[in-house]
Amino acid sequence: MKTARVSVSPLVRTICLVVIGMLFTKVKADDWPHWRGLFRNDVSAESSGWDGKSWIKGELWRATVGLGSSSPLVVGPHVYFVGWSDNQDSIYCFDVSTGEEIWRQSYPSPLYGRFAVGDQALYSGACSTPECDTASGLLFTLGVDGDVNAWDTNEDGKHVWALNLHDRYQVSQRPEVAKRKRTQRDYGYTSSPLVVGEQLIIEVGAKEGNLISLNKHDGTELWRSENRDEAGHTGGPVPITVEGESCAAVLTLRNLVVTEILGPNAGKTVATYPWTTDYGNNIATAAVAEQSVIVTSAYNHSAMCRIGISLDGASKMWETDGVASGVCSPLVHKGYVYWAWRGVHCVDLETGVEVWVGGKVGSQGSCIVTSDDRLIVYANNGDLTLVETAGRSPHQYTELASYTALSKTDAWPHVVLSDGRLLCRDRDGNVCCLAVKQ
Repeated sequence: MKTARVSVSPLVRTICLVVIGMLFTKVKADDWPHWRGLFRNDVSAESSGWDGKSWIKGELWRATVGLGSSSPLVVGPHVYFVGWSDNQDSIYCFDVSTGEEIWRQSYPSPLYGRFAVGDQALYSGACSTPECDTASGLLFTLGVDGDVNAWDTNEDGKHVWALNLHDRYQVSQRPEVAKRKRTQRDYGYTSSPLVVGEQLIIEVGAKEGNLISLNKHDGTELWRSENRDEAGHTGGPVPITVEGESCAAVLTLRNLVVTEILGPNAGKTVATYPWTTDYGNNIATAAVAEQSVIVTSAYNHSAMCRIGISLDGASKMWETDGVASGVCSPLVHKGYVYWAWRGVHCVDLETGVEVWVGGKVGSQGSCIVTSDDRLIVYANNGDLTLVETAGRSPHQYTELASYTALSKTDAWPHVVLSDGRLLCRDRDGNVCCLAVKQ
């Protein structure tokens, strides 16, 4: 007899998981323990700090942490960074209030992945944002050459286990996948691991599976995905609930793929939607909007697409023409989609129609949204801008304030807002911590 699936709404499921997580872990509402924040969507529970007249209230501290595009993480009183220098990746733990270094751990690592092809001035050093599991205190890092490491933050970063994805799974160089010739690119490993319960899920891009699940405590393999695409170059897999089933969405080198990640069907492909880009530049992380996923890229696509997901597959809901993001991941908030790439853009979530665009943003940009409905945009070589969302400014781009945080190199890493502190980093590893409240 076939067992019926009980449908649980994504909202109810999310609320339950959040409540349980806060009861049994040390996570706080203003923590930023994952790529794109507490809920992995660049939505902050904190106010921007705008008081009607001023925004940035001063600089608290500065530091240098090494080369890379990895974003900071904040958990409780600590902030974590990963950076490359002197042929090694280093994991730093600082006091978030003072910038004092508490501990540091390092391991040998090359500047580029072993099969690196193209754009090496942009993709080098520590590219993947670490993943912090607040339940166990483990911090997981993924190096550009496939080195996975687990560190115990409760014991000054004590090393717990390690493996190399190339060595274990014989991952080969990413092929040329676009119709246009001479567009092959391989940036090494860029995506953040994803902790779900006892699992550490990584986009490996191996012939055995695009996603591979490991036991977070010792690195032993739990399952492999049916999909066997090569890994994309995005920020990592994103949790999504599809008709009550826990899944992960990932933009591979070839497709948007949604995979079940819990229960007896873990590893099963739920939906696939083709999305191949010249230069292998599926860069922007997929964004979940209820039971749909938004993907975007430039080059031969130059489009953004909303894709409905069900247990029966994927279907296109809308697709823009020429309205796209080449790098910045889409941010979904209160019926709109925002991103910062060649301007700050706002698109209606239901229709895909662009609502407004503005601002001086080039190819380097990211944004987060605050609890008082403002966007914090980090762009160019370290420019911060505070912008009204469409909820406050529905018809035009409205800029409230700007501030130059850093000025040396590309502002690829996302900013982090935690407990009134705004943490910024550039690709050279220069870090500054700014106060947005008195």
